Amino acid sequence: MDELVSLTSPLGVATTTAALLGTGALLGRLGPDAERHGRRLFVMLGLYLAAMALAVIVGAAGLERGATIARTAAQIVGLYGLVALAGVLMLDVALPAVRVVPPTIVSELAMGVTYILTTLWLLRGLGVNATGLVTTSAVVTAVLALSLQATLGNVLGGIALQLDRSIGVGDWVQLESGRQGIVRAIRWRHAVIETRDGDTLVVPNAQLLASSFTLLGRRAGQAEVKRRDNILFNVDFRWAPSDVVAIVEDALQSSPIDNVAREPAPSCVCLDLASERRSSMAVYSARFWLTDLAADELTRSRVRARVFAALKRANVPLAVPAAQLWVEQDSLERRERKRADDLERRRAALRTVSFLAPLRTDELDGLAERLRYCPFVTGEELTHEGDLADWLYIVTTGTAEVVVTTMAGRQKVALLEGPTVVGEMGLMTGAPRTASVVAVTDMECYRLDKEAFHEVLSLRPALAEEISTLMAEREVTLHSRREGATEERSVPGEQVRLLGAVRRFFGLGDGS
Repeated sequence: MDELVSLTSPLGVATTTAALLGTGALLGRLGPDAERHGRRLFVMLGLYLAAMALAVIVGAAGLERGATIARTAAQIVGLYGLVALAGVLMLDVALPAVRVVPPTIVSELAMGVTYILTTLWLLRGLGVNATGLVTTSAVVTAVLALSLQATLGNVLGGIALQLDRSIGVGDWVQLESGRQGIVRAIRWRHAVIETRDGDTLVVPNAQLLASSFTLLGRRAGQAEVKRRDNILFNVDFRWAPSDVVAIVEDALQSSPIDNVAREPAPSCVCLDLASERRSSMAVYSARFWLTDLAADELTRSRVRARVFAALKRANVPLAVPAAQLWVEQDSLERRERKRADDLERRRAALRTVSFLAPLRTDELDGLAERLRYCPFVTGEELTHEGDLADWLYIVTTGTAEVVVTTMAGRQKVALLEGPTVVGEMGLMTGAPRTASVVAVTDMECYRLDKEAFHEVLSLRPALAEEISTLMAEREVTLHSRREGATEERSVPGEQVRLLGAVRRFFGLGDGS
């Protein structure tokens, strides 16, 4: 071989060393897989340089035959290194740069065939009869193929799975056994699937190829993974299905739920009106789309909490199965005691509202009878900025944050903790909500409507002044925190404006 192109010449040694060393260092920065290939180049470079050093030492000792053998070994290792270098540059650099990523098995097969052809070419150059060697190898290969049919079936199955891209790393699958998991690797003999419980399934490729499996959350033509899920609940026939569906859909769509897609929007359907063991109730399904298949149970729990709170606010209880019989001793005394306890809780909630302090006990009782119990769960909106609503919420327990829309987006401006009042502006003036109030924790609230409060204001018009002062303080605070607010507002001026709005809204006259 010509010394100018020989890998054992000074120029060849320098060129080969620079190529392997530079490429190996570059691959170390391209990710774990490329780094692994870079280490392979470093190993070949080490063997190549070791063989060259051995050739120099042996030649210096006068053992020319030994030096020739060492140089030949260096030539072979260096050539293998350059073949590996070419494969890495093509498979790990050039093809990914044009967004072509061949399956791992295909890449390894291509490199294996290239090594075999390189070996045959080297043997021919060294005067070895490659034809006889190939013939002998074919016979040995046939014998091995007959004895390793199962293994070869798994290998071919792995190749087929990656070539047709029917399954890939990161896909969620459900096997015929019903077990679900995410594909972590497809190797020569088997696929590695990690289940939801943290177990690892090792499935032979031939078995995976021969059986049917479901790709969860993957649809033709869509890269995003989404999978529809649902929860079931029962409501008896005292409530119309259309009302139940509207209540649940409004709760699921009003504010985001972690890991639930906004599109397609969550929905609710009535599945059945009467069936075996459910003759006294209708069956409903709250349907939603998961965006992270690993958190399915946690997401179902969040949706159940949202549905439960929405039904509670609407005074729609979940149905008890007809087959279950509850026997409870009841009496007029017990019912009166329960009513008195509930009334006292409502009075206690009303007493936390500062502007209701002047009310007499009978007036508080009248309002308490008209309160509606309204729980909220974390993430739900008590009020939405811009909505029209003529009621307020008395928060007894829980925490919420006040959010306003600015030019920079949604901005948190305050934190409310029970006991407090939310939405008094809508109740007193009918004005659109000036901010959104979002539950940070689960909250216990009572709702007070305009109709109930109108009776109190009609008897005590002076309450309007105290209420308008409280609203003015909150309104000035919110306005000052809005980005881009230019005009300054004072509490006295805002109180005068709001007092007039309250009197007009409730028809109280000018207060004179």
